[in-house]
Amino acid sequence: MEIHNSTLQDIEVIFELYRMASKYMKERFYVSFPEFDRKMVEQEIAEGRQWKMLIDGELACIWATTWNDPQIWEEKDAEPSVYIHRITTVPAFRGRHLVKEIVQWAKEYARVNNRKYVRLDTVGENRKLIEHYQESGFRFLGMVQLKDVNGLPDHYKLDKVSLFELDA
Repeated sequence: MEIHNSTLQDIEVIFELYRMASKYMKERFYVSFPEFDRKMVEQEIAEGRQWKMLIDGELACIWATTWNDPQIWEEKDAEPSVYIHRITTVPAFRGRHLVKEIVQWAKEYARVNNRKYVRLDTVGENRKLIEHYQESGFRFLGMVQLKDVNGLPDHYKLDKVSLFELDA
């Protein structure tokens, strides 16, 4: 297994994975990924915040990171953290517990960058996903209604947000 930054050459695959994930979510849940802004993803790539996991040379999953997330985490955003967004797994790699691999990587990434927490969120009360994140090492902190969703991807406007964190 290898983890690398995504590149602009990956962008079409990234968006294809987002579309596949959205379709999968629509079949099973109330909330799904919207069509993400291409410029947002290009900026994440340029800033080294889009990641990909390769297993035996094949793309297995992608995700994005950020150092701040004030609209979602409000006053807790002042605590030094790395935030993970949009974990998306290639269908052939589902069921391999890749979030646990991301957790190990993220804990080390946070420590190297002097961050205290690894955090993530998911929109809606998806019990199966909440359990999956808990089994992967995250503490479920509960659900919150965001006060300001301006500028956030559209799915944040649909429901409350489930918050998760773990110590780095």
